[in-house]
Amino acid sequence: MTTILTCTLKNLPSTSKWALRFSVRFLSCSSQLRAAPAGQTKSKKTLAKPNVRNIVVVDGVRTAFLQSGTSTFKSGLCKCKSTSVPKEVVDYIIFGTVIQEVKTSNVAREAALGAGFSDKTPAHTVTMACISANQAMTTGVGLIASGQCDVVVAGGVELMSDVPIRHSRKMRKMMLDLNKAKTLGQKLSLISKFRLNFLSPELPAVAEFSTSETMGHSADRLAAAFAVSRLEQDEYALRSHSLAKKAQDEGLLSDIIPFKVPGKDTVTKDNGIRPSSLEQMAKLKPAFIKPYGTVTAANSSFLTDGASAMLIMAEEKALAMGYKPKAYLRDFVYVSQDPKDQLLLGPTYATPKVLEKAGLTMNDIDVYEFHEAFSGQILANFKAMDSDWFAQNYMGRKTKVGAPPLEKFNNWGGSLSLGHPFGATGCRLVMAAANRLRKGGGQYGLVAACAAGGQGHAMIVEAYPK
Repeated sequence: MTTILTCTLKNLPSTSKWALRFSVRFLSCSSQLRAAPAGQTKSKKTLAKPNVRNIVVVDGVRTAFLQSGTSTFKSGLCKCKSTSVPKEVVDYIIFGTVIQEVKTSNVAREAALGAGFSDKTPAHTVTMACISANQAMTTGVGLIASGQCDVVVAGGVELMSDVPIRHSRKMRKMMLDLNKAKTLGQKLSLISKFRLNFLSPELPAVAEFSTSETMGHSADRLAAAFAVSRLEQDEYALRSHSLAKKAQDEGLLSDIIPFKVPGKDTVTKDNGIRPSSLEQMAKLKPAFIKPYGTVTAANSSFLTDGASAMLIMAEEKALAMGYKPKAYLRDFVYVSQDPKDQLLLGPTYATPKVLEKAGLTMNDIDVYEFHEAFSGQILANFKAMDSDWFAQNYMGRKTKVGAPPLEKFNNWGGSLSLGHPFGATGCRLVMAAANRLRKGGGQYGLVAACAAGGQGHAMIVEAYPK
C-alpha cells in the first residue's frame, strides 16, 4: 500500500413509514445514458471571502482504480518518474486510508519518504471510512487557511488485495504470553493449552461496529424504505458504467497516471468499467438480503485498489511559483446521523448545509460529483433530497433542497463503475468536478459522499478563471 501511494505522490504537478411516503416510482435512467453537452460559461459571483486566503487545487493525479485481486498492485511495486513540483516547498503531507497495514500505520509518512520528500516535511494519516481522503483534503485546507502552511499534498490509498488478516484473539494471547515466558516449563505449559481452533483467522470487519450490520444490508433496507425498485437500481448502475466507458474512450479521465509493475504490463485504465445489459443484470441474485433483496453485485461498488493525490496551495503561493490552478476549494461541511437507518444518507444532510454556508442554491451548481456506494443509496438520497416531508420530519428543515438533475450528475461515471478505494475516492471526486467544470465552462461543483458510521461530507468546488 505504501508503494502505491508513493507512486501517486511522485506524479503530482428500516423505517416502514418512509416507504409509504416514497412509494411512487421515482426515476428511469434508461433515457439518461448520454453525458450532457458542455455548458455555457456563466457569469456568477465568486465565493472569495474578505480577509480569508483563497485555497486552490493546482492539480491532482491517481493510479488506475483496479478491482481487488486483479492485475496489479498485489506485488506492491510501483516505479514512476518524479514530478516537477519542488519537493522542498511542500509544507505538509496528509493521506487517508481505512484498512491500515500495521507496519506502515502512518502510511503518509512512509510514502512521502519513499517518494523523495524531505525528512523534515511532517506527514500524518487520517481515517474516516469512505471520506478519508475528503478529511485529508479539508485538513490541508485548514492548515493553509490558518497560515500554518502554504503548500499541502493530500490524498488517500487503499489496497484491498492485501488486507491485514489477524490471528484469533486466543492465538495472539498465546504468542504474547510465550514471548514473555522465561523458562522452558512456562513455555511448555502455555503450548499445552493450544487448540486447533486457535488457528482460525480474523478477517477485517465488514459490518458496522455499532449495529453489526453490513453496509450492503443497510443499503438494501434503505432502498426498500424509499421504494427504490431493483429495475431502477440496475438502470442507474448501467448509466454509471455507460458514462464511465464513454469518458474513458474519449480520454476524459486524464488524472490517471500510467505505471509499470515489474514483471507486469503498464496499467493505464480503470478495469472495473463493464457496461452490460438490463437483461444480464436482472439474472443476478441478491447479494445481501436473500432471496428478496434488490442490491446485487451489478448495482454495488466493488472492492478496489488505488491511490490518489492532490497539490493544494494558497493561491498567492501558486501564482508566485508560476502555476495555473484548476479550481478553488471553497466551503465544506461534515455531518453525522443515525448509523442504523440513515447510514448512507450523508449527501442528503450535507448538501443543504454546504449550500447555505456558501450562499448558493441547487440551481447555481453546474457539476455534481457524488460517491456511488450503491445504486439504491444514490436513488434513496435523491428521493430524500426531493421530499419536503423528509426535510421537515427528519432534518428539521422547512423545505426540501431538491434532487440534483441527472444531466449534471456524475457524467463521467462514478464509484459503481470507476471503483472505490475507500481511502482514495474523495480526491477523485474533487478532481472530476474540477476537470468537468473546466471542460464544460461551469463555475460551481458540488462534491458529496456518505461514509460508514452514518457520516457524510460535502464541498463546493469553484472553477479557476481561464
